This record gives sequence, C-alpha cells and structure tokens, in this order.
Amino acid sequence: MADRMLQFVRLSQQTPEKRAATTRKTDFGEIYQRFTAERASEQSSRCSQCGVPFCSIHCPLNQNIPDWLKLTAEGRLEEAYEVSSATNTFPEICGRVCPQDRLCEGNCVIEKGFNSVTIGAVERYVTDTAWEKGWVKPPSPTQEVDHSVGIIGAGPAGLAAAERLRSRGWKVTVYDRYDRVGGLMIYGIPGFKLEKQVVVRRAEQFAAGGISFVLNCQIGRDITLDEIRARHDAVLIATGVYKARDIGGRGSNLAGVVPALDFLTASNRENLGDEVPEFIDGTLNAAGKRVVVIGGGDTAMDCVRTAVRQGATAVTCLYRRDKANMPGSMREVANAEEEGVNFVWLCAPEAFEGEDGKVTGVTAVKMHLGLPDATGRQQVEPIPGSQFTEGADLVVKALGFDPEDLPAMFNAPDLAVSRWGTLTIDRRTMMTKLPGVFAAGDIVRGASLVVWGIRDGRDAADQIEQYVLAQKTPAIAAE
Repeated sequence: MADRMLQFVRLSQQTPEKRAATTRKTDFGEIYQRFTAERASEQSSRCSQCGVPFCSIHCPLNQNIPDWLKLTAEGRLEEAYEVSSATNTFPEICGRVCPQDRLCEGNCVIEKGFNSVTIGAVERYVTDTAWEKGWVKPPSPTQEVDHSVGIIGAGPAGLAAAERLRSRGWKVTVYDRYDRVGGLMIYGIPGFKLEKQVVVRRAEQFAAGGISFVLNCQIGRDITLDEIRARHDAVLIATGVYKARDIGGRGSNLAGVVPALDFLTASNRENLGDEVPEFIDGTLNAAGKRVVVIGGGDTAMDCVRTAVRQGATAVTCLYRRDKANMPGSMREVANAEEEGVNFVWLCAPEAFEGEDGKVTGVTAVKMHLGLPDATGRQQVEPIPGSQFTEGADLVVKALGFDPEDLPAMFNAPDLAVSRWGTLTIDRRTMMTKLPGVFAAGDIVRGASLVVWGIRDGRDAADQIEQYVLAQKTPAIAAE
C-alpha cells in the first residue's frame, strides 16, 4: 500500500504486460494482462495530485482521475470504483478502448522524462475488481416515477442515457435493429481490444435493473417513429453512424473489395458463435489471403490485426500520410507492427486490379506532404509517375463512417440534418426539430469515440428529464 503520492520520482512507469505477439496473434483474446493489486497501487501512487488536473480536463467525461488514483494507491478499491463510476457508465470499457495516449495520459503533467501515469490500466483493474467483488449493481432506483423514454440505439450513447434515467426511476425501453446489445462495442471492436463478455455482462445487468430491450427492431419497418413517440414521454435517437465511406476508381466493385464494418462484423459474429455464411465461404475471411487495408484510423488497425488472426498470408496497410499524421492511436499502430503488419506510408489508391471479376491488387500513387491547410494539417499531393501495384486477394476499405439517411429510414422528413447528414439539434437542449425527440452520440457529432458517446448520452438524459418535468409540471399544478 502506498504511503504517499508523487512516487513518479522513484517509480518508473510500467504498463501491463502484453502477451507475446507470436502467441496473441493466434487468437482473439485481449492482449494486455491485468495489473496485480500491488502493481495497480504502485502505478497509481505515481500521480502528482496536481492542482489543475489536465488528465481530467482532457477526459470527455471530466472524471475525477486524481481522486480515484489516490484511493487505488491506498488500497481503497471500492471507494475508487464509486468515484470512477459516478462520472462514467462504462469505466471497464473505457479502460480498454479509449486512446489514453491522446486523452488523459497524453496530457498528464508529469514531465515526459518520467512518463505519464498508466490511467487506463488502473481504470480497468479497479472496475474488473469491482465486478469480481460484487460492487457493480444494476441501475435499480430507490423509487419509480411516472416517466417513460424510448431510446433508439443500444450503443454507448443510448445505453449511457438508459442507465442514467433508469437509476432515477424512469421506465426505459431501448430499441435496436441488431440482435445483441452494444452497437459497435459488440460488433465493431474486435475481441483482442474488448472481449465480448465485458459488454454482455453490462447488458445483462441493465436488463436485471429493469431496462427493456426490443431487439431486431428496425425503425421505419417494424415500428414507426411516430408510434414510439406515442408510447413515451420523450425519445432519444442514438443510432450511431454505420454508412461506410467509399472510394471509387477502376475496379472498386470487384469481388474481394469490402467495407471495414462488414469485415469486422463477420469476424465478431463468428467469434460469438454465430453461423456467418460470408465468413464460411471466404468472402469476409482473410485466411490464406494477401490482405490490403486502406486507411489510417483505429478501424483500419482493427482490420489489419483481425486479418492477422484469421491467418492471412500477408497484411499491408496503405495510408496517404506518414506515420506521425495517422489519426489512429500510436499504441494500436505499434501493436500491429509487432504482429507483422506491413505499413506503406504516403500512398493513395487509384484503382483496383482484377482478374475474372476478383481483385488481384491495388494500384496506388506515392504522395508528398505539402503545405498546411487552414486547420494546420499538411495537405497531400501525388508524385507524378510514382504508381505501383500492391498484390491483394482481399481489400478492406477502412475510410471512416457517415450517417445513414435517417429521415428516409424513419419516414420522418421533419428530422432536420446538417450538410454532413448528422442530425441537427439545439446544442443547449439536445432536442431535434421534433418536440420531445432528442439525439446524442455519433449521429450528432459524426464518427467519434466510445467515451464521447457516453458523455453525450449522460448529458442527453439530463436534458430529457428537464424537458419532461417541465412539460408535466403545469398539468400537475392544474390538478
């Protein structure tokens, strides 16, 4: 047990041990080992308890990180969990999938010669311990209230709002078009970053707390938005963004050129025990194939590392900028490199080569980093005559996601959207143009992080409660 904090001057940063690349790339188990109690206490004691905690400021949830680090250092784990879970609906998930190197840990004020506190690993340790000790409870309210909300989407934003309102006694019904709860946490993020039981146990706990789930339910097909509005005092749209950004060019429709989410969903379903025809017939299976992934974000890293585990003969990632300008986590890039992924920087695809209707390669052009644009990011310019072809039997396009056309899908033309297709809301109230219909998460802000979805869902829950109480107060006063 730590006697005092500020131990960074004598204790070096130690991250959780990783399974060896030769072993971990043969399965989909999480690659990081868990801290021991002693190691978690030691690493927490490195916190400087600074007066202005930039780790908290740069956490979308503004967690009281120094507080629960100190409690962990002192061995007061139940209290540490209570402080952490007070601001975070899913601390065990954020501890696993958040890009801490860009958020809390990346802004730790400890001088970089000493290295930052390993916040994410401690967060995971505290919450996993809480689950084992039975400290994590369903969102059971002290009393029921006569308010009802319908939430469309069982991803991070929708679930965070559902938990917050249910804990206050609301009747909560979550509608989702998929057959499992979790959204991209269950079908988009591979098991080597987030084992699925971590998500499943939260879903089971929420159901035990009284949250109702209506799955395999497509809004606009199985039930209308108007019907949901009639059933509930308020509605929250938290569908996320699932429409894959595409890239054209010659051969883009060849067999073997697939979207990232299709590839990842097939893999996750197969690992969950589902029978996936497209995986069985090889359409979405990298086994024995030369795989090329196009993109440089976290989704691209998920794809290359999934292909390695499926038994690809070679895995190459093409990205149009250099390593320093990749939008994905540098930690994930390093893990991919350890697992044998080949990165080809500063190149952009121009066309897809094929034979007998099947892809055989990607023709790309080398790029040059030019002058910064208005945002400060360097622009890329092709180098004339620098084309080359990278052989491929499977090409995965990991170029990001855009919103689907919700007004058309929901048959709700009055739902206003931005020029990017995201839902337009009043930024103060989080309400759409439809009275009593709110929106949160990626469907408002665009493709983003799980932690931002949690923040938006919690904020939306507060705004929904204020709205419904204001609507019902005049009626109560009249009685």
